[in-house]
Amino acid sequence: MTALPRQLPLELGHQPGYGREDLIVAASNRAAVDIIDRWPNWLSPVTVLAGPTGSGKTHLAAIWKATSDAAILDAGRIGPDALEKASAGPVLIDDIGAAPFDETGLFHLINTVRQSGTSLLMTSRRWPANWPVTLPDLASRLKAATVVEISEPDDALLTAVIYKLFADRQLLVEPHIVSYLVSRIERSLVAANRIVDRLDRVALEQKSRITRPLAAGVIAAFEEGQGEGGD
Repeated sequence: MTALPRQLPLELGHQPGYGREDLIVAASNRAAVDIIDRWPNWLSPVTVLAGPTGSGKTHLAAIWKATSDAAILDAGRIGPDALEKASAGPVLIDDIGAAPFDETGLFHLINTVRQSGTSLLMTSRRWPANWPVTLPDLASRLKAATVVEISEPDDALLTAVIYKLFADRQLLVEPHIVSYLVSRIERSLVAANRIVDRLDRVALEQKSRITRPLAAGVIAAFEEGQGEGGD
C-alpha cells in the first residue's frame, strides 16, 4: 500500500506584531515603556534604550517611530543628509554599538538634535559608557543622554508573551505547557517567538495538539541546532 504523503504546513507568513497593542508591559521593560510613552516630553533630547538581545528594544523603537514619524538613520554613515533629517524631526538609530559607527557623525547629529529641538532615540545591547568611543567630545555628549535599561524578560513577561503568541495563532495551550516552555527556552522574546512558531508548524504537520512531549522534542531540536531547519 502506498504511504500517504505527510501534511506539510503552509508558510502563512505570520510575523510578530510591533504595534503598541502588541506590547506587553512587565517589570523588565516598564521604565523603557514609560520613556517611550512620555515623548515628546523628554528630559533630554537624546535617549538610549539599552538591553540584551531579545529584550524588546526593537519593538519599543518601532512604537516610537510610529508615534513620532522618526527617520531611521544608519550609524555607520551619518552625513549631511542625516543631519538634515535630524534638524527637521525625530530620528532613530537601532542597534548602535554592535558594529563600528561614525563617531564624528554621531557627535554632529547629537548637536543638531539639541540645537533644533528635535529628538534622537538609539537602541543598543550595551550602555553608551561601554561603546568603543574614542572621541572625547562624543563621550561627553553621551554622558548627557538619558539611558534606560531593559532587562532580559522575566518569567511573568515570557509567560504573557507566549500566551499571546499562541492566541495570535488561535491556538489553545495548557498552562503547564507554557510553564514548561518558560523554564526551558532562552530568556528572550526572539526565542519565545521562534519556539511558538516551530511548535505551531510541527503540530500542524503531525496533526497533533501541542503537548509536553511535542514541546520537549521541539526544544531538543533547537538545542541541537535543528530548530530552524526544514521539515
